[in-house]
Amino acid sequence: MFKHLLLPTDGSPRSEAAIQKGIAFAKSINAKVTGLHVIPGLPIVAYPTVMMEGTSQEHEANFKAQAEQYLSVVEKAASNAGVAFDCAYVTSGHPYAAIIEAAREKGCDLIVMASHGRRGAKAVLLGSETHKVLVHSKLPVLVYP
Repeated sequence: MFKHLLLPTDGSPRSEAAIQKGIAFAKSINAKVTGLHVIPGLPIVAYPTVMMEGTSQEHEANFKAQAEQYLSVVEKAASNAGVAFDCAYVTSGHPYAAIIEAAREKGCDLIVMASHGRRGAKAVLLGSETHKVLVHSKLPVLVYP
């Protein structure tokens, strides 16, 4: 059975719901969890103009604060459920690859994540990190809709 679950989060309500389900599943099988947030590593021209104001140190601090906020959901849920947990954040322009790499580095044996349900043109234009993880991961992936 699974012993260590990776719970990636983007801070969305769907992601938070998947975290709650993942924590409940971990508790039921006596597994530990690692929460993960991938900070986008986009080129500067991809950021909205408002974000370009200020220094790169300020932007980095804002992204880290946001990551800690998202990961606090994992921390609180795991703590309340009595599930052993760890949290981490990384910066990457390819979130799916960072998720897979983090699972490998942390020794996880299952990735539990949400699906945002994008279809059609939105799926093509925005992509699906969940789909990319499913396609490229050698580990099992449990997807909550």
